[in-house]
Amino acid sequence: MGAGRPLTYDSDTVLDAAMRLFWQTGYEATSLHELLAAMNLSRSSFYNGFGSKHALFVRCLDRYQEQTADYLWDRLESASSGHSFIVDTLTWAIEEAFAGADPRGCLIMNTATELAQRDPVIAAEVARGLRTFHSIFAAGVARGQAEGSIREDRHADVLASYLVTTMGGLRTMVKAGTDHSTLTVLVGLAMDGLHTD
Repeated sequence: MGAGRPLTYDSDTVLDAAMRLFWQTGYEATSLHELLAAMNLSRSSFYNGFGSKHALFVRCLDRYQEQTADYLWDRLESASSGHSFIVDTLTWAIEEAFAGADPRGCLIMNTATELAQRDPVIAAEVARGLRTFHSIFAAGVARGQAEGSIREDRHADVLASYLVTTMGGLRTMVKAGTDHSTLTVLVGLAMDGLHTD
């Protein structure tokens, strides 16, 4: 572990702090000084525990994906229907992106725009995150189709891709300053594409 002091901090707590900072400001705009302050770590503890800013960011992306996936799978399990799960998830995506002092968008989508085209490690993380979101939406769509509330003339995977794109677009529009009422209308329009005739 080198000459740094022992790792006495809670790793989940400091990862969450770093994740929130990266989410708010982006990877490149986040300085080591800001990370140390947010995580309440010394420089030596940071390097002993995480190795580098890049390695920390990868761990933050992993944590974001795991937390989001767990949350959404739980929501799907407890939802009254597949249709309601999808509506509620798109609405949640807007509300969660608005949380905090400044609109944050989606960490995965933000990262895709900022780094994925020039960092293969980050690109793989982004792709994994999108696959995870896709699988959750596909399960919601399949449930809705079985219940008769979602159209069956399109494969669940196709509609899931449509919903991942929609969710990413909604969160990006939050970050771009689109007002809440407009986004709510867009959720309704998105759902129109899933309804049975």
